[in-house]
Amino acid sequence: MEYTFEQVADLLDEMAEEFPPVFFETLNGGILLQEEAKTDPMFPEGEVYFMGEYIQDGYLGQSINLYYGSFLASARNENWDEETWKEELYTTLAHELTHHVEGMANAHGLDDKDEEELLRLIEEYQKEP
Repeated sequence: MEYTFEQVADLLDEMAEEFPPVFFETLNGGILLQEEAKTDPMFPEGEVYFMGEYIQDGYLGQSINLYYGSFLASARNENWDEETWKEELYTTLAHELTHHVEGMANAHGLDDKDEEELLRLIEEYQKEP
């Protein structure tokens, strides 16, 4: 099952409305759905994708990028159904909003957790034949 870019944009708009307004304070760049896929250069091409990222820029402010192409590639690779699409979109949106809220509070718990997960994934890839 595949969602179009427009369908994903509509779903994300609906999902964003479920979060309290405080989550969007100082998120002056908003939530942007990008068409491209963004692969992690630390892994073989097409193996690991960035689904989203929280951006803090001294000039442009704070924004969230979500990568439609990454969701689509993962959906194709893993044969996602409608429920999986929605779970992945919501989980990624919530994850990136958490980075933003932690950034406002000058906390970094999720950053630390992400780093631990990355190290685990690298170790896992190094063990594969």
